[in-house]
Amino acid sequence: MRKLDNVFLCFSLIILVGQTTTAQSPTKLWFDEPATYFEESLVLGNGKMGASVFGGVESDQIYLNDATLWSGEPVDPNMNPDAYKSLPKIREALANEDYKLGDQLNRELQGKFTESFAPLGTLFLKFEHDGEVGDYYRELDISNATAKTTYQVDGVKFSREYIVSHPDQIMAVKLTADKEAALNFSVSFESLLKFETNVTSDALKVDGYAPYYVAHNIQRNVKDPVRFDENRGTRFSSYLGIEHEGGELTATGDSLAVHGANEATVYVSIATSFNGFDKDPAKEGLDNKAIAAEQLSQAAKKDFEEIKAAHLADYQPFFSRVALSLGETDAPNLPTDERLKRYFHGAEDKNLEVLYFQFGRYLLISSSRTKAVPATLQGIWNPYVQPPWCSNYTMNINVEENYWMAETANLSEFHMPLLTYIDNLSKTGEVTAKTFYGVDQGWAACHTSDIWAMSNPVGDFGNGSPQWANWNMSGTWLVTHLWEHYQFTQDKEFLKNDAYPLMKGSAEFCLNWMIEDSKGKLITSPSTSPENSYRTNDGYRGSTLYGGTADLAMIRESFLQMIEASKVLDVDAEFRAELEQALAQMHPYQIGKKGNLQEWYHDWDDSDPQHRHQSHLFGLHPGNHITPASTPELAAACRKTLEIKGDESTGWSKGWRINLWARLRDGNHAYKMYRELLQFVEPSGLRTDYSKGGGTYPNLLDAHPPFQIDGNFGGAAGVVEMLMQSHEGVIDLLPALPDAWEEGSVEGLCARGGFEVSMDWSNGQLQKVTVLAKSGGKTTLVCNGKEKVVELAAGERVAFDW
Repeated sequence: MRKLDNVFLCFSLIILVGQTTTAQSPTKLWFDEPATYFEESLVLGNGKMGASVFGGVESDQIYLNDATLWSGEPVDPNMNPDAYKSLPKIREALANEDYKLGDQLNRELQGKFTESFAPLGTLFLKFEHDGEVGDYYRELDISNATAKTTYQVDGVKFSREYIVSHPDQIMAVKLTADKEAALNFSVSFESLLKFETNVTSDALKVDGYAPYYVAHNIQRNVKDPVRFDENRGTRFSSYLGIEHEGGELTATGDSLAVHGANEATVYVSIATSFNGFDKDPAKEGLDNKAIAAEQLSQAAKKDFEEIKAAHLADYQPFFSRVALSLGETDAPNLPTDERLKRYFHGAEDKNLEVLYFQFGRYLLISSSRTKAVPATLQGIWNPYVQPPWCSNYTMNINVEENYWMAETANLSEFHMPLLTYIDNLSKTGEVTAKTFYGVDQGWAACHTSDIWAMSNPVGDFGNGSPQWANWNMSGTWLVTHLWEHYQFTQDKEFLKNDAYPLMKGSAEFCLNWMIEDSKGKLITSPSTSPENSYRTNDGYRGSTLYGGTADLAMIRESFLQMIEASKVLDVDAEFRAELEQALAQMHPYQIGKKGNLQEWYHDWDDSDPQHRHQSHLFGLHPGNHITPASTPELAAACRKTLEIKGDESTGWSKGWRINLWARLRDGNHAYKMYRELLQFVEPSGLRTDYSKGGGTYPNLLDAHPPFQIDGNFGGAAGVVEMLMQSHEGVIDLLPALPDAWEEGSVEGLCARGGFEVSMDWSNGQLQKVTVLAKSGGKTTLVCNGKEKVVELAAGERVAFDW
């Protein structure tokens, strides 16, 4: 990997064939050498199939994933049926202020860990090259979701073009040489899972299966942490064919080889037996072999250009909905890793800022198109059998952060994998509510989950710290996504048939879970604040308490939304009144002695004052009930909390803080955090190092570290929050515009109420606005104290000077 001692080298001297020293494209990542590490690879995906392309010369490797290939099998939610019986003694310990005992007893409310998102395998393309390699170049163009690799060997130019098509459910790689009969390569496959390879005269077929169990990577003492059984686990197939012009195709052992061709196209089809969260994939699974074979057969009837044309027709209408310009840039044309280093040292690169935002949108389109299978901690790109945190759905922030910009950045359809997943989670969550929390109404979900919709608290039945294992409010958080989807789409049928029952089930759990404190106020007990811990006045460091601010903030937000939903649908008046009464009785927010918003029931310090989580600020963002205008004292307390925490944190946390500062209408601080999110981070593999903070890897993937995709999505969402907000009943234009973005334009941002907004600004002042009403209605636009009321019919558009 390139090491630069001085990132301010003479950039003007760096010239590549076909490249100029003009400013960077806002839609391309490019490099002048192959990837060595995963964090340098270029990621492609169709929402189910993921590919990470290294672009090597003698050997190109492509990591393959399928969103539905996980370890495990359907979960038994009734894994700890008597856990709830421990609740009385936990609550008694807390009422007696014995927090150490509360921590110890809280471990009795724990179950199993999640399963892991699995790597399918690696495709190898090996080339017969003799001679010096020159003019190397590889790129990912996110405007067309296409990757390319080009180079020369002995005067012959070789090129590869890679796409992963949603319409054809296929990966296609086109290989060419500009000299006749110069193309010589072989294709083979390896996997960390169990598999068999069958090579025929024209196809390479791999069939295998995932483990039925993978231990969490924090479980150090588990014997046989990865367990296979040929009769258990999800099946997978990876079938490959090659079409070639000229030359000869031969089968050699476990590979296919092409010799003397002018060009060739490699087709890769993958499929799994996953057939739903509650179906045994070995006994009740889909026919992965038939599906993979059919996809390959259909794709082979088309040439590369036909597949590419369908791919572009599918992808580009989604991507092109939003366009962003931040004005002129003088940044030179550099490889993306050098560009990141230059930017982090303070240089201007407005097109890099645009690229990072649009890259977030690209990643969501590429990783979130499978019903009830959301993007994981790593999207759909994971090379490890025991990945960090199981590459699962971590629901105390991370999976939610993945979807913050789905609605605002005009990608509502790609929100659906998460929204449909919530229904699965509610099924197991009914059992979790009863057996872990003694609540017979509604449903609950906890810290983490997986494709099997596991909803129980984790910790391996008492071995986990309550600091991270015992939190039980993810269902409450997740249902807020359902209401947000309705607010942006105005889809009343979705609200009635899909969202409302799930929202109500979560609210029923919360009503029955809360108890009264000594003052008669409703609180949660036991309570934790995600992954954080407190220090009592006498020095005890613990995690289990009662009345956690984060719990109550999420309950408040979900109750407020539930009340509005019942009004929209004109149903459940009695239940609505019950929610309103509960809201009035809930323990209120408290402002601490430092002027901060208290995270804990008592005015205690955090064990780690700079902790990466800021869950108790939920009401400010992603919640909507704390704002500088409506609750100025609470907003000021949120500001003080962020000041105490400081700006240095992990990647996803920086992404969240961008949004929080934008909601505080401090565009310059939000922008500072955005720049820091783009701090260059060296590839780190499986290493977790909180001390060095987060940032961005060479391929623009978020560095937690290690890689977590939530920072990409959170950062992209933050850009929208700086430019437009609509959570206070109006559409607020340029509410947190940073000084650095004094000139610009944006097209296609979405606002609550079903409106789409485009605008231009100059010298930091709004100039022009265009509003499209998707479903018709009335709204008020606000900017710098000026208001304009707009009322439009469905599909009507209006443009005006501000």
